[in-house]
Amino acid sequence: MTFLPALSGCDDGEEVHVIFVHGVASGDPTPEAVIIWTRVSTTTGPVEVQWEVSSDGFENIAASGMITTDGDRDWTVKIDVTGLSPATRYQYRFTALGETSRVGSARTAPAGPTERLRFAVASCASYPHGYYHLYRAIAEEELDAVLHLGDYIYEYGNGEYGDVRTVEPPTEIVTLADYRTRYAHYRLDPDLQAVHAAHAFITVWDDHELTDNAWSGGALNHQMELEGDFDARRVTAAQVYREWMPIRDSGIDGKIYRRLTYGGLVDLYMLDTRLFGRDQQYDEGGPPRDDAARQLLGAEQEAWLATELPASTATWKLVGQQVMMAQLPQFLNEDAWDGYPAARTRFFDLLEQHQVEDVVVLTGDIHSSWAWDLTRDPTDVNAYDPETGRGAIAVELVTPGITSPGLPESLADGALNLLAENRHLEFADVARRGFLLLDIDHECIEGAWHHMDEAQIISPEPQSPTVRVRVEIRKGTPKVARMP
Repeated sequence: MTFLPALSGCDDGEEVHVIFVHGVASGDPTPEAVIIWTRVSTTTGPVEVQWEVSSDGFENIAASGMITTDGDRDWTVKIDVTGLSPATRYQYRFTALGETSRVGSARTAPAGPTERLRFAVASCASYPHGYYHLYRAIAEEELDAVLHLGDYIYEYGNGEYGDVRTVEPPTEIVTLADYRTRYAHYRLDPDLQAVHAAHAFITVWDDHELTDNAWSGGALNHQMELEGDFDARRVTAAQVYREWMPIRDSGIDGKIYRRLTYGGLVDLYMLDTRLFGRDQQYDEGGPPRDDAARQLLGAEQEAWLATELPASTATWKLVGQQVMMAQLPQFLNEDAWDGYPAARTRFFDLLEQHQVEDVVVLTGDIHSSWAWDLTRDPTDVNAYDPETGRGAIAVELVTPGITSPGLPESLADGALNLLAENRHLEFADVARRGFLLLDIDHECIEGAWHHMDEAQIISPEPQSPTVRVRVEIRKGTPKVARMP
Protein backbone atom coordinates (compact mmCIF):
# COMPACT_ATOMS: atom_id res chain seq x y z
CA MET A 1 0.00 0.00 0.00
CA THR A 2 1.25 3.49 -0.83
CA PHE A 3 -0.07 6.52 0.98
CA LEU A 4 -1.01 9.16 -1.61
CA PRO A 5 -1.80 12.31 0.39
CA ALA A 6 -3.95 15.32 -0.35
CA LEU A 7 -2.45 18.62 -1.49
CA SER A 8 -3.37 20.32 1.80
CA GLY A 9 -0.01 19.29 3.22
CA CYS A 10 1.84 22.00 1.30
CA ASP A 11 3.08 25.13 3.04
CA ASP A 12 0.90 28.23 2.93
CA GLY A 13 2.31 30.56 0.29
CA GLU A 14 4.42 27.82 -1.29
CA GLU A 15 4.00 26.53 -4.81
CA VAL A 16 1.59 23.58 -4.80
CA HIS A 17 3.42 20.29 -5.39
CA VAL A 18 1.76 17.17 -6.70
CA ILE A 19 4.84 15.00 -7.03
CA PHE A 20 6.85 16.26 -4.03
CA VAL A 21 4.09 16.63 -1.44
CA HIS A 22 6.34 15.40 1.39
CA GLY A 23 8.89 18.15 0.89
CA VAL A 24 12.64 17.79 1.14
CA ALA A 25 15.13 17.09 3.93
CA SER A 26 18.86 16.86 4.59
CA GLY A 27 21.06 15.34 7.26
CA ASP A 28 24.36 14.10 8.68
CA PRO A 29 26.55 16.94 7.35
CA THR A 30 30.31 16.45 7.20
CA PRO A 31 32.88 18.96 5.93
CA GLU A 32 32.60 17.51 2.42
CA ALA A 33 29.17 15.86 2.22
CA VAL A 34 25.53 15.96 3.22
CA ILE A 35 22.54 13.65 2.76
CA ILE A 36 19.64 15.08 0.74
CA TRP A 37 16.19 13.47 0.69
CA THR A 38 12.79 13.65 -0.96
CA ARG A 39 9.90 11.38 -1.97
CA VAL A 40 8.05 11.05 -5.25
CA SER A 41 4.29 10.70 -4.75
CA THR A 42 3.29 8.09 -7.31
CA THR A 43 1.99 4.55 -7.43
CA THR A 44 3.53 3.74 -10.81
CA GLY A 45 6.77 1.94 -11.58
CA PRO A 46 10.35 3.21 -11.37
CA VAL A 47 10.81 6.99 -11.57
CA GLU A 48 13.95 8.91 -12.54
CA VAL A 49 14.71 11.85 -10.24
CA GLN A 50 17.24 14.55 -11.02
CA TRP A 51 18.93 16.36 -8.13
CA GLU A 52 20.99 19.56 -7.98
CA VAL A 53 23.06 21.23 -5.27
CA SER A 54 24.28 24.84 -5.35
CA SER A 55 25.74 27.43 -3.00
CA ASP A 56 24.59 30.48 -5.03
CA GLY A 57 20.93 30.01 -5.81
CA PHE A 58 21.58 27.55 -8.66
CA GLU A 59 23.47 30.03 -10.83
CA ASN A 60 26.28 27.50 -10.58
CA ILE A 61 25.76 23.81 -9.82
CA ALA A 62 28.14 22.32 -7.26
CA ALA A 63 26.87 18.75 -7.69
CA SER A 64 24.10 17.01 -9.60
CA GLY A 65 22.95 13.62 -10.73
CA MET A 66 20.13 11.25 -11.56
CA ILE A 67 18.73 8.46 -9.41
CA THR A 68 15.91 5.97 -9.92
CA THR A 69 13.44 5.19 -7.15
CA ASP A 70 10.53 2.75 -6.96
CA GLY A 71 8.11 1.04 -4.64
CA ASP A 72 10.81 -1.13 -3.09
CA ARG A 73 11.97 1.95 -1.17
CA ASP A 74 8.54 3.60 -1.03
CA TRP A 75 9.61 6.02 -3.80
CA THR A 76 11.95 7.82 -1.40
CA VAL A 77 15.19 9.34 -2.66
CA LYS A 78 18.32 9.69 -0.52
CA ILE A 79 21.68 10.83 -1.90
CA ASP A 80 24.98 11.23 -0.08
CA VAL A 81 26.27 14.32 -1.92
CA THR A 82 30.07 14.44 -1.75
CA GLY A 83 32.79 16.79 -2.96
CA LEU A 84 31.33 19.84 -1.18
CA SER A 85 33.15 22.68 0.59
CA PRO A 86 33.32 22.92 4.38
CA ALA A 87 31.27 25.41 6.41
CA THR A 88 29.14 26.32 3.40
CA ARG A 89 25.37 26.69 3.14
CA TYR A 90 24.05 24.83 0.12
CA GLN A 91 20.66 24.78 -1.55
CA TYR A 92 19.28 21.62 -3.15
CA ARG A 93 16.25 20.59 -5.22
CA PHE A 94 14.80 17.64 -7.12
CA THR A 95 12.98 17.25 -10.44
CA ALA A 96 10.75 14.34 -11.52
CA LEU A 97 7.76 13.77 -13.78
CA GLY A 98 7.88 17.37 -14.98
CA GLU A 99 7.83 18.97 -11.52
CA THR A 100 10.56 20.58 -9.39
CA SER A 101 10.51 20.31 -5.61
CA ARG A 102 10.77 23.15 -3.15
CA VAL A 103 14.35 24.22 -2.37
CA GLY A 104 16.02 22.92 0.75
CA SER A 105 19.03 24.29 2.60
CA ALA A 106 21.84 22.60 4.54
CA ARG A 107 25.15 23.73 5.97
CA THR A 108 28.22 21.51 5.76
CA ALA A 109 30.37 21.12 8.86
CA PRO A 110 33.59 23.12 9.22
CA ALA A 111 36.84 21.29 8.56
CA GLY A 112 39.41 23.59 10.17
CA PRO A 113 39.31 25.83 13.22
CA THR A 114 35.90 27.35 13.89
CA GLU A 115 34.89 29.85 16.55
CA ARG A 116 31.15 29.35 16.98
CA LEU A 117 28.44 26.76 16.41
CA ARG A 118 24.71 26.74 16.97
CA PHE A 119 22.47 23.69 17.30
CA ALA A 120 18.82 23.16 18.14
CA VAL A 121 18.04 20.03 20.15
CA ALA A 122 14.59 18.46 19.82
CA SER A 123 12.69 15.25 20.54
CA CYS A 124 9.28 13.69 21.13
CA ALA A 125 6.81 15.03 18.57
CA SER A 126 3.51 13.20 19.02
CA TYR A 127 1.33 14.38 16.13
CA PRO A 128 -1.99 13.74 17.95
CA HIS A 129 -0.95 15.93 20.90
CA GLY A 130 -0.87 19.23 19.04
CA TYR A 131 0.66 21.39 16.37
CA TYR A 132 4.27 21.74 15.34
CA HIS A 133 4.68 25.45 16.10
CA LEU A 134 8.01 24.68 17.74
CA TYR A 135 9.37 23.07 14.58
CA ARG A 136 8.43 26.27 12.73
CA ALA A 137 10.31 28.30 15.36
CA ILE A 138 13.41 26.13 14.87
CA ALA A 139 13.12 26.63 11.11
CA GLU A 140 13.41 30.38 11.64
CA GLU A 141 16.68 30.15 13.63
CA GLU A 142 20.14 30.39 12.05
CA LEU A 143 21.70 27.00 12.84
CA ASP A 144 24.46 24.62 11.91
CA ALA A 145 22.12 21.63 12.37
CA VAL A 146 19.17 20.23 14.31
CA LEU A 147 19.93 17.36 16.70
CA HIS A 148 16.82 15.18 16.95
CA LEU A 149 17.03 12.68 19.81
CA GLY A 150 14.14 10.42 18.89
CA ASP A 151 10.40 9.78 19.07
CA TYR A 152 10.08 11.51 15.71
CA ILE A 153 6.88 9.52 15.19
CA TYR A 154 4.62 7.55 17.55
CA GLU A 155 3.16 4.15 16.83
CA TYR A 156 -0.25 4.43 18.55
CA GLY A 157 -3.65 4.43 16.86
CA ASN A 158 -6.07 7.32 17.02
CA GLY A 159 -7.39 8.04 20.51
CA GLU A 160 -4.73 5.92 22.23
CA TYR A 161 -2.28 8.75 22.97
CA GLY A 162 -3.43 12.28 22.24
CA ASP A 163 -6.61 13.49 20.56
CA VAL A 164 -5.87 16.98 19.18
CA ARG A 165 -5.15 15.62 15.69
CA THR A 166 -5.65 12.25 14.02
CA VAL A 167 -3.13 10.17 12.13
CA GLU A 168 -3.00 7.63 9.33
CA PRO A 169 -3.32 4.74 9.52
CA PRO A 170 -5.91 5.08 12.31
CA THR A 171 -4.69 1.93 14.09
CA GLU A 172 -1.38 1.08 15.75
CA ILE A 173 1.37 0.61 13.17
CA VAL A 174 2.85 -2.89 12.82
CA THR A 175 3.37 -3.73 9.13
CA LEU A 176 5.64 -2.27 6.47
CA ALA A 177 2.69 -0.41 4.91
CA ASP A 178 1.67 0.90 8.35
CA TYR A 179 5.06 2.43 9.16
CA ARG A 180 5.39 3.96 5.71
CA THR A 181 1.91 5.46 5.94
CA ARG A 182 2.61 6.96 9.38
CA TYR A 183 5.82 8.69 8.24
CA ALA A 184 4.02 9.93 5.14
CA HIS A 185 1.26 11.42 7.26
CA TYR A 186 3.65 13.16 9.65
CA ARG A 187 5.65 14.59 6.76
CA LEU A 188 2.59 16.31 5.32
CA ASP A 189 2.73 18.76 8.21
CA PRO A 190 3.82 22.19 6.86
CA ASP A 191 5.84 23.13 9.94
CA LEU A 192 7.74 19.85 9.91
CA GLN A 193 8.40 20.34 6.20
CA ALA A 194 9.63 23.88 6.92
CA VAL A 195 12.21 22.82 9.51
CA HIS A 196 13.52 20.03 7.29
CA ALA A 197 13.83 22.43 4.36
CA ALA A 198 15.69 24.96 6.51
CA HIS A 199 18.28 22.79 8.29
CA ALA A 200 20.16 19.53 8.18
CA PHE A 201 19.02 17.02 10.83
CA ILE A 202 21.27 14.68 12.81
CA THR A 203 18.98 12.01 14.21
CA VAL A 204 18.74 8.91 16.36
CA TRP A 205 15.66 6.87 17.07
CA ASP A 206 14.11 6.26 20.48
CA ASP A 207 11.41 3.69 21.21
CA HIS A 208 8.32 5.06 19.46
CA GLU A 209 9.86 4.83 16.00
CA LEU A 210 9.31 1.13 16.78
CA THR A 211 7.01 0.80 19.81
CA ASP A 212 6.82 1.88 23.46
CA ASN A 213 9.62 0.87 25.89
CA ALA A 214 11.46 -1.14 23.28
CA TRP A 215 14.71 -2.96 24.04
CA SER A 216 16.95 -5.14 21.88
CA GLY A 217 14.69 -8.20 22.15
CA GLY A 218 11.17 -6.94 22.73
CA ALA A 219 8.96 -4.10 23.92
CA LEU A 220 6.30 -3.32 26.47
CA ASN A 221 3.92 -2.39 23.66
CA HIS A 222 4.36 -5.51 21.56
CA GLN A 223 2.06 -8.50 21.92
CA MET A 224 3.53 -11.35 19.93
CA GLU A 225 0.29 -13.32 19.78
CA LEU A 226 -1.46 -10.35 18.11
CA GLU A 227 1.35 -8.50 16.34
CA GLY A 228 3.67 -11.27 15.23
CA ASP A 229 7.40 -11.69 15.58
CA PHE A 230 9.15 -8.78 17.33
CA ASP A 231 12.38 -9.08 15.33
CA ALA A 232 10.41 -8.81 12.10
CA ARG A 233 8.67 -5.68 13.38
CA ARG A 234 12.00 -4.22 14.45
CA VAL A 235 13.57 -4.84 11.02
CA THR A 236 10.53 -3.28 9.36
CA ALA A 237 10.63 -0.17 11.57
CA ALA A 238 14.38 0.26 10.98
CA GLN A 239 13.91 -0.11 7.20
CA VAL A 240 11.23 2.58 7.05
CA TYR A 241 13.22 4.87 9.35
CA ARG A 242 16.13 4.71 6.92
CA GLU A 243 13.82 5.22 3.95
CA TRP A 244 12.23 8.37 5.40
CA MET A 245 14.97 9.94 7.52
CA PRO A 246 18.04 11.80 6.14
CA ILE A 247 20.48 9.62 8.04
CA ARG A 248 23.66 8.22 6.50
CA ASP A 249 23.31 4.46 6.06
CA SER A 250 25.91 2.41 7.93
CA GLY A 251 25.28 -0.71 5.87
CA ILE A 252 24.59 -2.66 9.06
CA ASP A 253 20.96 -3.06 10.01
CA GLY A 254 20.17 -1.50 13.36
CA LYS A 255 23.45 0.40 13.88
CA ILE A 256 22.90 4.16 14.10
CA TYR A 257 25.56 5.23 16.61
CA ARG A 258 28.19 7.44 15.01
CA ARG A 259 30.52 10.45 15.40
CA LEU A 260 30.35 13.73 13.50
CA THR A 261 33.07 16.38 13.77
CA TYR A 262 32.73 20.16 13.72
CA GLY A 263 36.10 21.76 13.09
CA GLY A 264 37.85 21.09 16.39
CA LEU A 265 35.17 22.90 18.37
CA VAL A 266 32.73 19.98 18.77
CA ASP A 267 32.86 16.23 18.37
CA LEU A 268 29.31 14.91 18.37
CA TYR A 269 28.64 11.32 19.46
CA MET A 270 25.15 10.07 18.64
CA LEU A 271 24.34 6.96 20.67
CA ASP A 272 21.67 4.27 20.61
CA THR A 273 20.51 3.59 24.17
CA ARG A 274 17.34 1.94 22.88
CA LEU A 275 17.64 -0.93 20.42
CA PHE A 276 21.22 -1.91 19.61
CA GLY A 277 22.34 -3.54 22.87
CA ARG A 278 19.85 -2.72 25.64
CA ASP A 279 18.83 -5.41 28.12
CA GLN A 280 15.17 -5.63 29.08
CA GLN A 281 13.95 -3.16 31.69
CA TYR A 282 14.14 -4.61 35.19
CA ASP A 283 10.51 -3.91 36.05
CA GLU A 284 9.40 -5.71 32.89
CA GLY A 285 11.32 -8.93 33.58
CA GLY A 286 14.93 -8.03 32.75
CA PRO A 287 18.10 -8.75 34.74
CA PRO A 288 18.33 -7.28 38.26
CA ARG A 289 18.96 -3.55 38.35
CA ASP A 290 22.28 -3.99 40.21
CA ASP A 291 23.60 -6.68 37.86
CA ALA A 292 27.17 -5.57 36.99
CA ALA A 293 26.85 -6.96 33.45
CA ARG A 294 23.62 -5.13 32.72
CA GLN A 295 23.79 -3.33 29.36
CA LEU A 296 22.18 -0.18 28.03
CA LEU A 297 24.51 0.50 25.08
CA GLY A 298 25.62 -3.05 24.48
CA ALA A 299 29.24 -4.27 24.68
CA GLU A 300 30.07 -3.39 21.07
CA GLN A 301 28.80 0.20 21.29
CA GLU A 302 30.47 0.65 24.70
CA ALA A 303 33.78 -0.49 23.22
CA TRP A 304 33.38 1.90 20.27
CA LEU A 305 32.69 4.81 22.62
CA ALA A 306 35.62 3.84 24.86
CA THR A 307 37.90 4.20 21.84
CA GLU A 308 36.33 7.24 20.18
CA LEU A 309 35.66 9.52 23.14
CA PRO A 310 39.18 9.58 24.68
CA ALA A 311 40.66 10.15 21.21
CA SER A 312 38.80 13.42 20.74
CA THR A 313 40.81 16.63 20.60
CA ALA A 314 37.75 18.84 20.21
CA THR A 315 37.06 21.56 22.75
CA TRP A 316 33.62 20.09 23.54
CA LYS A 317 32.33 16.53 23.37
CA LEU A 318 28.58 16.39 22.91
CA VAL A 319 26.87 13.05 23.54
CA GLY A 320 23.43 12.88 21.96
CA GLN A 321 21.30 10.06 23.32
CA GLN A 322 17.78 9.13 24.28
CA VAL A 323 17.12 8.61 28.02
CA MET A 324 18.02 10.60 31.12
CA MET A 325 21.39 9.80 32.67
CA ALA A 326 21.22 11.78 35.94
CA GLN A 327 19.99 10.08 39.11
CA LEU A 328 16.38 10.91 40.00
CA PRO A 329 15.48 8.93 43.14
CA GLN A 330 12.05 10.51 43.60
CA PHE A 331 10.84 9.11 40.27
CA LEU A 332 12.92 5.98 39.61
CA ASN A 333 12.65 5.35 35.86
CA GLU A 334 13.63 1.80 34.95
CA ASP A 335 13.63 2.78 31.27
CA ALA A 336 16.37 5.42 31.79
CA TRP A 337 19.98 5.14 33.03
CA ASP A 338 18.60 4.84 36.59
CA GLY A 339 17.49 1.35 35.56
CA TYR A 340 21.01 0.55 34.31
CA PRO A 341 23.34 1.87 37.06
CA ALA A 342 26.28 -0.36 36.07
CA ALA A 343 26.21 1.08 32.56
CA ARG A 344 26.20 4.60 34.00
CA THR A 345 29.14 3.73 36.25
CA ARG A 346 31.10 2.42 33.27
CA PHE A 347 30.42 5.67 31.40
CA PHE A 348 31.66 7.71 34.36
CA ASP A 349 34.69 5.41 34.66
CA LEU A 350 35.50 6.04 31.00
CA LEU A 351 35.49 9.81 31.48
CA GLU A 352 37.51 9.78 34.71
CA GLN A 353 40.07 7.13 33.81
CA HIS A 354 40.86 8.78 30.48
CA GLN A 355 40.49 12.32 31.84
CA VAL A 356 37.92 13.21 29.20
CA GLU A 357 36.77 16.73 30.03
CA ASP A 358 34.14 19.16 28.76
CA VAL A 359 31.49 16.50 28.07
CA VAL A 360 27.85 17.55 27.72
CA VAL A 361 25.22 14.83 27.50
CA LEU A 362 22.13 15.81 25.48
CA THR A 363 18.93 13.91 26.22
CA GLY A 364 15.31 13.66 25.08
CA ASP A 365 12.56 11.12 25.85
CA ILE A 366 11.17 12.45 29.13
CA HIS A 367 9.01 15.33 27.76
CA SER A 368 10.47 17.89 30.16
CA SER A 369 13.42 20.26 30.63
CA TRP A 370 16.37 19.58 32.96
CA ALA A 371 19.91 20.82 33.62
CA TRP A 372 22.09 18.52 35.75
CA ASP A 373 25.60 18.10 37.05
CA LEU A 374 26.53 14.46 36.45
CA THR A 375 28.25 12.97 39.48
CA ARG A 376 28.57 9.50 40.95
CA ASP A 377 26.64 10.20 44.14
CA PRO A 378 24.95 13.60 44.36
CA THR A 379 24.05 13.01 48.01
CA ASP A 380 27.70 12.65 49.12
CA VAL A 381 28.60 16.09 50.51
CA ASN A 382 32.28 15.14 50.75
CA ALA A 383 32.58 13.98 47.16
CA TYR A 384 30.42 16.55 45.35
CA ASP A 385 29.96 20.30 45.84
CA PRO A 386 27.08 21.78 43.78
CA GLU A 387 28.38 25.32 44.30
CA THR A 388 31.75 24.77 42.64
CA GLY A 389 31.15 21.62 40.61
CA ARG A 390 33.84 19.72 42.52
CA GLY A 391 33.16 16.02 42.06
CA ALA A 392 31.07 16.49 38.94
CA ILE A 393 32.16 14.54 35.87
CA ALA A 394 30.05 16.03 33.09
CA VAL A 395 26.83 17.97 32.48
CA GLU A 396 23.47 16.81 31.18
CA LEU A 397 20.93 19.01 29.38
CA VAL A 398 17.48 17.56 28.63
CA THR A 399 15.20 18.91 25.92
CA PRO A 400 11.40 18.67 26.32
CA GLY A 401 8.92 17.35 23.79
CA ILE A 402 7.96 19.29 20.68
CA THR A 403 4.36 18.27 21.41
CA SER A 404 4.51 15.20 23.66
CA PRO A 405 3.17 16.06 27.13
CA GLY A 406 4.97 16.23 30.46
CA LEU A 407 3.08 16.56 33.71
CA PRO A 408 -0.18 18.54 33.71
CA GLU A 409 0.50 22.17 34.61
CA SER A 410 -1.70 21.75 37.71
CA LEU A 411 0.78 19.23 39.13
CA ALA A 412 4.01 20.89 38.03
CA ASP A 413 4.61 23.08 41.10
CA GLY A 414 4.23 20.16 43.49
CA ALA A 415 6.65 18.06 41.49
CA LEU A 416 9.24 20.85 41.38
CA ASN A 417 9.02 21.27 45.16
CA LEU A 418 9.86 17.59 45.53
CA LEU A 419 12.72 17.86 43.05
CA ALA A 420 14.31 20.82 44.85
CA GLU A 421 16.17 18.47 47.21
CA ASN A 422 18.34 17.20 44.34
CA ARG A 423 21.69 18.90 44.89
CA HIS A 424 22.89 18.19 41.34
CA LEU A 425 19.82 19.74 39.68
CA GLU A 426 20.17 23.32 38.46
CA PHE A 427 16.87 23.68 36.59
CA ALA A 428 13.73 21.70 35.78
CA ASP A 429 10.45 22.37 34.01
CA VAL A 430 8.21 19.33 33.96
CA ALA A 431 5.17 20.72 32.10
CA ARG A 432 6.06 22.91 29.12
CA ARG A 433 6.87 21.73 25.59
CA GLY A 434 9.83 23.20 23.74
CA PHE A 435 13.33 22.80 22.36
CA LEU A 436 16.87 23.58 23.49
CA LEU A 437 19.13 26.02 21.64
CA LEU A 438 22.90 25.68 22.10
CA ASP A 439 25.38 28.48 21.37
CA ILE A 440 28.92 27.13 21.52
CA ASP A 441 32.35 28.73 21.49
CA HIS A 442 35.72 27.66 22.87
CA GLU A 443 35.06 29.09 26.34
CA CYS A 444 31.41 28.38 26.97
CA ILE A 445 28.24 26.58 25.98
CA GLU A 446 25.04 28.55 26.52
CA GLY A 447 21.78 26.64 26.54
CA ALA A 448 18.38 28.31 26.19
CA TRP A 449 15.06 26.49 26.58
CA HIS A 450 12.37 27.82 24.27
CA HIS A 451 8.97 26.91 25.72
CA MET A 452 5.26 26.84 24.93
CA ASP A 453 2.43 25.94 27.26
CA GLU A 454 -0.40 23.50 26.62
CA ALA A 455 -2.81 26.12 25.28
CA GLN A 456 -0.30 27.18 22.64
CA ILE A 457 0.50 23.63 21.54
CA ILE A 458 -3.14 22.67 20.96
CA SER A 459 -3.98 25.90 19.12
CA PRO A 460 -4.07 25.60 15.31
CA GLU A 461 -3.12 29.27 15.05
CA PRO A 462 0.60 30.15 14.72
CA GLN A 463 2.36 30.51 18.07
CA SER A 464 5.79 31.73 19.20
CA PRO A 465 7.86 30.28 22.04
CA THR A 466 9.28 32.15 25.01
CA VAL A 467 12.86 31.75 26.24
CA ARG A 468 12.26 30.67 29.84
CA VAL A 469 15.71 29.76 31.14
CA ARG A 470 19.34 30.09 30.07
CA VAL A 471 22.28 28.15 31.48
CA GLU A 472 26.00 28.06 30.81
CA ILE A 473 28.81 25.54 31.05
CA ARG A 474 32.33 26.97 31.21
CA LYS A 475 35.26 25.12 29.68
CA GLY A 476 37.21 23.13 32.26
CA THR A 477 34.38 23.12 34.81
CA PRO A 478 31.82 20.28 34.68
CA LYS A 479 29.19 22.51 36.26
CA VAL A 480 25.96 23.88 34.83
CA ALA A 481 24.98 27.35 36.07
CA ARG A 482 21.78 29.28 35.57
CA MET A 483 22.22 32.63 33.82
CA PRO A 484 20.39 35.84 34.78
